[in-house]
Amino acid sequence: MIELFHGDVRTRSVDNGNGLSMRIFEAGDSDGSAPLILLLHGFPELALSWRKILGPLSSAGFHVVAPDQRGYGQTTGADTGYDGDVTSFGMFNLTRDVVGLVDALGYRRVHTVIGHDFGSSVAGFCALIRPDIFQSVVCMSAPFTGAPGFSHQSSKKNASRTDLVDEQLTKLARPRKHYQRYYSTRDANADMINCPQGLHAFLRAYFHHKSADWEQNKPFRLNEYTADQLALMPTYYIMDDHENMAQTVAPHMPDDDAVAGCDWLTETELAQYSQEFARTGLQGGLNWYRCRFMEEPQAQLRTFAGAVIKSPAMFIAGTSDWGTWQKPGDLEKMQTETCTNWRGTHFVDGAGHWVQQENPADVIPLLEHFVVDEVQ
Repeated sequence: MIELFHGDVRTRSVDNGNGLSMRIFEAGDSDGSAPLILLLHGFPELALSWRKILGPLSSAGFHVVAPDQRGYGQTTGADTGYDGDVTSFGMFNLTRDVVGLVDALGYRRVHTVIGHDFGSSVAGFCALIRPDIFQSVVCMSAPFTGAPGFSHQSSKKNASRTDLVDEQLTKLARPRKHYQRYYSTRDANADMINCPQGLHAFLRAYFHHKSADWEQNKPFRLNEYTADQLALMPTYYIMDDHENMAQTVAPHMPDDDAVAGCDWLTETELAQYSQEFARTGLQGGLNWYRCRFMEEPQAQLRTFAGAVIKSPAMFIAGTSDWGTWQKPGDLEKMQTETCTNWRGTHFVDGAGHWVQQENPADVIPLLEHFVVDEVQ
C-alpha cells in the first residue's frame, strides 16, 4: 500500500495508550523538530485517502501523520462487532484515540488537525475539547457544529425532531430513509460486504456516485430540515426505503471506459480499500454512526455544550459535494458560531465528496497556505 503514497512516506504501528495499536503513515522529520499535522479519514476510507496529500504537505516543513482510525484497516484493538462495545466508537473516545496518538508520537502540540467526512467531526472535537494541544483545525466535506446541547429539554427536542423527520421520510409518496439510520442497522455491514455485485464493484459505484464524475451531483442549499427538503438529495444520502446501500448505488456503476479513465481512484488504489474491507468488514466504521443515535456517547459530549473553537479554522469541500448541505444551517453555524477565528470556506471545482482524492492539485495549496500563513 505504501507505494501508492506520493512522496517519501513511511509506515509503522503505534500504541496509543487507549487500547489501540494504530497503523500510521507518516512523512517528514519525526524526531520532534518539525511541527505535527494529523490527517483523519472518514467512511468508508483509510489513511490511504490522504495518499496524495501527506507527502507534499510534509515538504512545507511538517511531520505529517495519517492513521487508520478505530475500527479501520490495520489498526487493531477495537471491538468491532455489532454486539460489541459500541460506545467505544463515540466521539469522545475517538478524540481520546487521537490525543493518545499525539502523546505516543512524543508531541505536546499539534500544529493542525485536518479531518475529512466523519474525520471532520473527530478533528473538530479535538480542537474543541483540547485547544491546548490542537492549535488549528481544517474540516473537509462535513461541517462541524460543536457539542450537542446540554439541557435535557434541548436535547430531547433535537432528538424528537430527528425522529419525526425520519418517520416523515417513510410516509412520503416515494418512501425514503436517511442513510445514517440505515448504517446503524444490523444488516448494513453484510448488505455491503456480501452484495451480489461484489465488494470491489460496490465500492467503485459508491465512490463514483458521490464524486464529481457523477454529473447529477449539483448540490444546493436546502431551506430547512424537513422530509420534503431532504428528499431532494440523491439516494446515497436519502435512500429509497426498500433498498440497501449496495442496491442504491448499483445502477450508477461506471462503465469500463469510465473506470479505466478514473485517475483519481485507480483500480489498483481501489483494490487496497476492497481488500482491507473484505478482511475487516465495515462494522467498525458503521459503529461510529450508531453512536450518533445512542444516549451515552452523546451525553459524554454535552459536557462541552456551548464551547467554541477559538483557534484558526477553515473548511474545504468539493463544489459537487452534497455533504456540505445535507443538514441545513450547519455550514453557517460552523462559520459564525462554533468557530470564532474563521479563516475561510473554500469550494474546489472538479471534486465531489472525496475532495482531497479527486482534486489534490487545488487542495494542497489551500492547506499549505493555511498551515504556513494562517497559523502562528
